[in-house]
Amino acid sequence: MRITSTSCICPVLVCLCFVQRCYGAAHHGSIKVTRNQTKHVEGETEVHHRPKRGWVWNQFFVLEEHMGPDPQYVGKLHSNSDKGDGSVKYILTGEGAGTIFIIDDTTGDIHSTKSLDREQKTHYVLHAQAIDRRTNKPLEPESEFIIKVQDINDNAPKFTDGPYIVTVPEMSEMGTSVLQVTATDADDPTYGNSARVVYSILQGQPYFSVDPKTGVIRTALHNMDREAREHYSVVIQAKDMAGQVGGLSGSTTVNITLTDVNDNPPRFPQKHYQLYVPESAQVGSAVGKIKANDADTGSNADMKYTIINGDGSGVFSISTDKETREGILSLKKPLNYEKKKSYTLNIEGANTHVDFRFSHLGPFKDVTMLKIIVGDVDEPPLFTMPSYVMEVYENAKIGTAVGTVTAQDPDTANSLVRYFIDHNTEEDRYFTIDASTGTIKTAKIFDREETPWYNITVAASEIDNPGLVSHVPVGIRILDINDNPPELAREYDVVVCENVKPGQVIQTITATDKDNSANGARFHFSLDEGLSLNPNFTLRDNEDNTASILTRRRRYSRTTQDIYYLPVLISDGGVPPLSSSSTLTIRVCACERDGRVRTCHAEAFLSSAGLSTGALIAILLCVVILLAIVVLFITLRRSKKEPLIISEEDVRENVVTYDDEGGGEEDTEAFDITALRNPSAAEELKYRRDVRPEVKPLPRHHPSSSLDSIDVQEFIKQRLAEADLDPSVPPYDSLQTYAYEGHRSEAGSISSLDSATTHSDQDYNYLGDWGPEFKKLAELYGEVESERTT
Repeated sequence: MRITSTSCICPVLVCLCFVQRCYGAAHHGSIKVTRNQTKHVEGETEVHHRPKRGWVWNQFFVLEEHMGPDPQYVGKLHSNSDKGDGSVKYILTGEGAGTIFIIDDTTGDIHSTKSLDREQKTHYVLHAQAIDRRTNKPLEPESEFIIKVQDINDNAPKFTDGPYIVTVPEMSEMGTSVLQVTATDADDPTYGNSARVVYSILQGQPYFSVDPKTGVIRTALHNMDREAREHYSVVIQAKDMAGQVGGLSGSTTVNITLTDVNDNPPRFPQKHYQLYVPESAQVGSAVGKIKANDADTGSNADMKYTIINGDGSGVFSISTDKETREGILSLKKPLNYEKKKSYTLNIEGANTHVDFRFSHLGPFKDVTMLKIIVGDVDEPPLFTMPSYVMEVYENAKIGTAVGTVTAQDPDTANSLVRYFIDHNTEEDRYFTIDASTGTIKTAKIFDREETPWYNITVAASEIDNPGLVSHVPVGIRILDINDNPPELAREYDVVVCENVKPGQVIQTITATDKDNSANGARFHFSLDEGLSLNPNFTLRDNEDNTASILTRRRRYSRTTQDIYYLPVLISDGGVPPLSSSSTLTIRVCACERDGRVRTCHAEAFLSSAGLSTGALIAILLCVVILLAIVVLFITLRRSKKEPLIISEEDVRENVVTYDDEGGGEEDTEAFDITALRNPSAAEELKYRRDVRPEVKPLPRHHPSSSLDSIDVQEFIKQRLAEADLDPSVPPYDSLQTYAYEGHRSEAGSISSLDSATTHSDQDYNYLGDWGPEFKKLAELYGEVESERTT
């Protein structure tokens, strides 16, 4: 077993190990002592020798990046069997053998022919062997050793993530951590200081500092103000060899931005402002803007404006534009230069997000004074009312005065005003207006029942400046006069029954009036006084705008008179009262006892003694249905077919169909197959009776005793032979089929077909206990039992 440790095996070899280590160190290699081994050679057995010293090599060292003209010496292989006479041949195999590493096969010297880079490959694994040059037999076992590439400082530190972008809040405490940077060195960190990196700051002082070992960047000043300087560019250097002279270095840039905090209160640029607003400004419109400056950004600069006092707080309002952070001044009420020429407002602008860490820098609000000057504007005439409502009676003469509108010039000049109507609709043409006085008059005769209301628009303009026009809506109501008489509310269909009693109400009527309730709320009903007393009907005023028609005699006859006419006089309560006459048509009808009308036509009496039309139609329909049934019955009887079998003897080519079903297993008379099961039970041979034979039948050759000895198969053969030899069997192409089922079973049959020779002993009385559903079945089986008993 090979020992991979570089320590000696036992104390006896301590001195030898020391000598070998010193020798190997002088030749960039080290010696390893282990038990000597011999590989298996084909056809030979394994040979174990006494352990030899100084053959198995652990590792050599070779410097990377060798740039000399000659190959670099690596080390020397030597065997104790080598006497220096050249009889020993050294062989080198493994990684890079023959290409990177070459060996002198006589001396065992190993050289490197190429420049090596440790960062690409740190070591090479090779195998050495010593053989006899003459016999090619191994003198030493194959030994594995390593050539390690020794590092030199040929790689500068690198920042793989740079350049960096980072932020830190302004006004941070000194020493606040900003970022940690890390540089990597590809050199061997276990060998020397080639990969030992220290950090330093090349640019960015005195604002920032860096920890030389960890690379943590920190703020180096108190209260760094973003408003003074926002961006910083810091250059960090990483140097290997622990920062010593001759070390390699790399650098990166860290871009640091100070983020904003609310450390600046808002400030108005001026303490006093003045704003001009014309008196013609519309209510709700924006009339001006104001803004307080805030050096902060984002939400730290959000502002809210308010009017804290001033005589214009009820006339103006202020809101905040979140995008521009401006105060928008709007008009709440109309301005009038003639009444008030100026207003004063105190406006406050305050931050909405306050950082209490910096409250000592506040207060975070500011106040300014705004003076608003109202400008005089030549305004259009102003009506004394925002709208007018006037009234005029219907049927008034053309030119009747309806009312007057008034407008004045609000300016100090007080110019004269001219009036006119905007003829935009047809209704505007029904009225005229006096251009100087504003008096509105009718231009047509109005009917309230046709149009009760009119809407027009009156305009007013200054004579000196006709372009300034104002408008006002005017509603004109048409008042009612009693110019429409009352009339019946609808056409009434009044019916009186023949069997009516005197004083019975046959109809209740009501009236309507096109005039309004003031001229038609109360109606009076009466019969025409100019006519004689009506002997048939009378009228009663119910004093609730309805009237009742009553009968005055007992019976009415359609044959005598089927229609009556009753004039009714209706008057209203208007001034002056108006009346109208209407005639009610009353029909005489035949009614049921409960008062329902049966018929009102006089010609119906012609068939009163007979049947009604509906009854006649029903009788006629029944007669037609009976005739159709009789015809169908006769047709079915005539269409019946003659029976297929005329006589019992004639069965030639006839098919008889029986649609009856057997009586079940208890039916013993339907069919007896005893003849087929036992030929001895067959009757005497019968010939066909449908034809008369022309020749004598063949004599029988089978006595009854022989029938007992033959089976069914012989019986069928005999019948077949008789059928073939019988000349009197028409038709001659008919087919007779006999089926043979085989010999009888010893176990017998479980079929009920043999039940004809035996009687069942089963008692069917239990069927009566099964309920009404099995009543019929119990009766049937009960009858069978009774017959059997009898």
